[in-house]
Parts: sequence; structure tokens; C-alpha cells
Amino acid sequence: MNTFIRLAAASAMTVAFGAAAQADISVKVAYDADPVSLDPHEQLSGGTLQLSHMVFDPLVRWTQDFQFEARLAESWEQIDATTTRFHLRDGVTFHSGNALTSADVDWTFDRLKESPDFKGIFSLFTDVEVVDDLTFDLITSEPFPLVMHTATYIFPMDSAFYTGMTDDGKDKAELVKHGDSFASRNVSGTGPYVVSEREQGVKVVFDRFDGYWDTASKGNVDQIVLTPIKEDPTRVAALLAGDVDFISPVPPTDLARVDENDGTDLITMPGTRIITFQMNQERFEPFKDVRVRKAIDYAVNNAGIVDRIMRGFGTVGAQASPAGYLGHDAALTPRFDVEMAKSLMAEAGYADGFEITMMAPNNRYVNDDKIAQAVASMLSQINIKVDLQTMPKAQYWPKFDERAADMMMIGWHADTEDSANFHQFLSACPDADSGNGQYNSGNYCNPEADALMVASNAETDPAKRGELLQKLEGILYEDAAFIPLHWQNLAWGARKGVEAGSIVNALNFPYFGDLVVSE
Repeated sequence: MNTFIRLAAASAMTVAFGAAAQADISVKVAYDADPVSLDPHEQLSGGTLQLSHMVFDPLVRWTQDFQFEARLAESWEQIDATTTRFHLRDGVTFHSGNALTSADVDWTFDRLKESPDFKGIFSLFTDVEVVDDLTFDLITSEPFPLVMHTATYIFPMDSAFYTGMTDDGKDKAELVKHGDSFASRNVSGTGPYVVSEREQGVKVVFDRFDGYWDTASKGNVDQIVLTPIKEDPTRVAALLAGDVDFISPVPPTDLARVDENDGTDLITMPGTRIITFQMNQERFEPFKDVRVRKAIDYAVNNAGIVDRIMRGFGTVGAQASPAGYLGHDAALTPRFDVEMAKSLMAEAGYADGFEITMMAPNNRYVNDDKIAQAVASMLSQINIKVDLQTMPKAQYWPKFDERAADMMMIGWHADTEDSANFHQFLSACPDADSGNGQYNSGNYCNPEADALMVASNAETDPAKRGELLQKLEGILYEDAAFIPLHWQNLAWGARKGVEAGSIVNALNFPYFGDLVVSE
């Protein structure tokens, strides 16, 4: 029977199941921030998905070449136009010792449908029907081309572990945004690691789960110690000094240092995360005028930001969809033209400008605070005075959910690798019931754009679907629905012998369970 580990920390308490054996190989990882919660459904973010791949396991996952790889589901087949049958691996256990069954998938699906952040992804999914302990059907309301894409978001939870009441009378399954819930502090997954120690903002210790199902994995790391180091120079210095073994991200200013250092390797790849600013039309009346929104877009020098702040380590953007996505329209180009921006402001009646508030994180995206400062400076050229606040992401996300500023930064990678995902979360008409527009702090709303998204999600012909999604991107461009800046490239640093190149991916959550350390 696995031992029960209970560890109290200053800001959080973690309960995990699993024997924490003496670590033979320990890897020290430094990220710019640590996960804000242990609840896999509390926040749809890269940090949450990274945690999920370490502590839980998905039904299927993406490979580096964007194929689907079987994980907890060992096979699947299409039963009819709206039903996909999945077959679970036999013998998989949770950290608690409970066996994984289809009932856990069904329970997890119901919770995903209730999550404010995730339910939009599952809006066309109506049910999980249990066939037997290892077989279930995933059912959609209509033919849907992204069933397998969406299955990458299903990380089965230990339904028995999360069912019942806490000592203080709260539901263990309760899902609370930025709150103190059982699931935010306690975890039992099927993943390669258990959380054996956690102190928010200080460190998280992951120990190898002795009962992990994937015995074919070459991963040989017994322990991972994740330490958040917000400051880029400090994080890079820790890698170069040998104090940590793996870092993310490597800032553009230090790519050459990590690459040329004899003791480290630099791993890079193009990214598909779009960095944007949103303009809140409910907080600030002038943002309802498309001329004002376009003026801001014309005032921002995207290419200059990529050149000077990102040191060329990014791709200038004018839309959400990167090249290679069905919705990408190469005819949509950045608008930078300060004189045009001034003309539009005057035409809208704001030649003398106005004052706005702006918020951005300072440890979530590469150079996020520097980018925000640059945008604020650029807006001053058209008489917009910006009161800018930057803060760590643990404080930023509650502010973002409050829509606490007139302009707010948001970056987004479509984990479904599909254009519709950008619109669904960033620019769709906000709708708490469906989850659409969950990260639309600008409160932009265009029913025609939403209708195109809905139509594209029901279109299984790629060419026709591409036409619908490109038309959608064109509408957002003409409306200046948001301010697209650039797609953020990805860079990781590792000490020699930490074979990180095989576990990183464009989705930016390395599969640490498969990490091999050779020396």
C-alpha cells in the first residue's frame, strides 16, 4: 500500500499519495513562475497543462510533429458521425492506489463541463457513455472535426479521491477560481510524478510515482524540483552556474550565452502563442469606436517590438492564427502608421487623447513587462496617457478575471492546434453559460464572427473550414477586435547530459516523465 504524505507549506498544503523513495537522479528546474493551483480544471493555462502532464495523464497527447499519441487511451475508433469509442489501458492506477476506470473519465468529463475555463472547449460534447470499466464513448451533438484535439484536454481524475466532504464540510470536488479548495491543495493522478512538497512561489517537489503505468518510457528522473525564478538574468545565471539543470524560458537577450556555453544546450523552435492586448469596451467608452481601436493598432510598432525587445526571436503578427493554421490569412499585415493613428483619433473626436489604465504580467510571457512598457510609450505618441501596472502572474490572473484595467495583456496558444480556439476564448462574445469569451477581457462581441466559428466547428471539409476561419480572422482584423503583437518563439536551456530536446514541444509543456539524464 502506498504511503500517505501530508505536507503543510506557508501558502498552500499539498496532499499526495506515493512512496517518496530516495532520489537517484534529481533534476532542478527553474521556470519564470510555478503553477497557481493543483486543480487541473481551475485555470486554462500553460502552467496548469504542464502540471497536468506531470501529475495526471491525458487520454492522448501531441507529439513533436503534431500527431496523436496514445496515453491512457490505448486505442479508439469512430462508431458513427457523433460517437468516438475509446479503450483505456488495463492496470493503470492513481497515486492513491485506486484503479482507473471509465467511470473516472465520465466524472472528469462532467467536471470539465462545469469549469468556467474549460467548458467552452467541450461545448459540442454532450456526454461520456460508459460501456464497461475500460471502454467509453465520447459523444458530440453534431459531427465535429476536433474530437481527438479535444481529447488531449481530458486528464482523468481520481473520482473516489475527489468525492466526499472535507473535515470542514466542503465538497472535495468543488471547483473554485483563485480559491482555497480541496482540489487546489490535494492531488491524486495517474501521472509519472506525485507532488510531495509545495510552497507557493518557493518550490514544488515532484517524486517519481512507483506505480506509474508507462514502464516503456525511457524517463529515468526520480525527482524534479521546480523553483520559480521570475528574473530572466537570475534564471539564466543559475543555469550557467550549474545551480539548476533546466530553465524556461531563455530570454532573447541570453540565447547566445546559453548556446555558446560549454556546459549547456539551447533548444529553440518557432512558437504559435500570440501575444496581444485587449481593449475593454465596457470599462472605457471610447474603445467602442472602431476608429479608436484601429488608431491604437496603427500606433503600435509590432516589428519594432520583435526587433528590439525580442531580439528577433518572435514572428510579427496581425491576426491570431499563425502560418500553417487553417485560419491564417497572409493578406492580413501589421498596420503601423503613427500619422494614420493620429488621423483616426482626430476623426473619432479624440485628437487630444485620453488617459487609460493598463495591466500586464511580469513573469508569464517572454519580456512581457518590457513589451507593456513599449506599448505604453508608443501610445503616448497619439496622446494616450497610460497608467501601467505589471505584476507576477499569481496576482495578475485574478485581476484579469476581474477585468480590472482598460487594456490588459493576454497571450494564447491554441492547444487544439486550431484557429477556432483563439476566437472561442479571446474574442467571442462573452457567455458564462457556454464558456465562450472566457479570456475576452475586451468584451468585444460580433455575432457574425461567432456564427463563423460555430459553422467552422461543424464543417469537416478542411478547405471549406479554412475559408470560414479566414473570413472570421478578416472580420476581427477590420474590427480591430484586439491588438495582435507577435507569436512568441520558444527557447529552453539545459545542462549537458539533460536530454531535453526529445521532450519539448511547440505547446510548451515538456513531457518530463520521459526525460532522460545521461550524465
